[in-house]
Amino acid sequence: MIEVEKLLESKNIRVTAMRLLIYKLLFENKTAVTLSNIESAFEKADRTTLYRTIKTFEENNIVHQIDDGTGITKYALCEDGCKCDLKNDLHLHFHCNNCNETICLTEHKIPQIKVPKGFVSENVNLVVKGICDKCSGL
Repeated sequence: MIEVEKLLESKNIRVTAMRLLIYKLLFENKTAVTLSNIESAFEKADRTTLYRTIKTFEENNIVHQIDDGTGITKYALCEDGCKCDLKNDLHLHFHCNNCNETICLTEHKIPQIKVPKGFVSENVNLVVKGICDKCSGL
C-alpha cells in the first residue's frame, strides 16, 4: 500500500484508511464497479464519504467513469500516467450482456475523432457489447 500512499500524496490527496480501502477494492476488481458495489463492500461506511472519495479519485485521474449504456455509472482505475486526455488516454470498454460486467480494454485505444468546425469534444465513450471470455467459454 506504500505505492498507493505515494500516488495519493503526489496528487495532493490526503491519505486516509477509507481511501486506501477503496483503491484496494478497485485494484482487486478486474471489472468496473458501481457506487452500490462500493457501498456493499463497506456497509458500515458513510455513503457521503464513499461518494466523495470516488469523486476525488475521478477529479485527480485515479479513476474514470464508464457509461456502458446500462444507466448505472461505473468506475475503474486509470492506467499509470493517465490524464483522461481525449487525444491519448481513451480506451475501449466491453460490456457483457450475460454477466453484466464491464471491462476496460486499455490496450485498445480509441482513435482521435475529428468533429466538425464549431463543435467541441468533451468526452468520448466507446462500448462494445457482447459476451465476455468467461461467459463464452472460449
